Amino acid sequence: MRELQAMGYSVSAYFYNPNIFPQEEHDLRLEEAKRLCAIEKIELLESENSHDEWLEKVKGHETDTEGGKRCDICFTLRLSETAQIAQENGFDAIATTLTISPHKNAVMINEIGHEMSGMYGLEFVDRVWRKEDGYKKSCEIAKDRDFHRQDYCGCEFSIRES
Repeated sequence: MRELQAMGYSVSAYFYNPNIFPQEEHDLRLEEAKRLCAIEKIELLESENSHDEWLEKVKGHETDTEGGKRCDICFTLRLSETAQIAQENGFDAIATTLTISPHKNAVMINEIGHEMSGMYGLEFVDRVWRKEDGYKKSCEIAKDRDFHRQDYCGCEFSIRES
């Protein structure tokens, strides 16, 4: 958030994570997003948890390993929804926190981000946030502020891989 602000962007956050399972984990991550946005004085937009829709989208890919087609489908769904909400709310650009993780394919995520933002006439802020110690800094912030850190991406199919 701070880096985007330093780049000249006015920042709002959007919480749309229909992949997160179980519901308690989704709710905990949402509460942490609310807490962070309150601290940073950032507007937080949130959506309903549409886990059943997500399950339908990834049907047939339950056994894919993390980073495979299931992730591609998940990122596309989430970034498409983000771009649509951004356009509806008059935003000019979107970014994603997904590239902070060393476990995520940043090239895939950024390609999808460009495609989805382009469909809605938006700029995509193409960054790999984990670079320049970004991941390490995010861990330090989480530790300093006692934020919840999970050990899996959030989807029920990745739990078995953690």
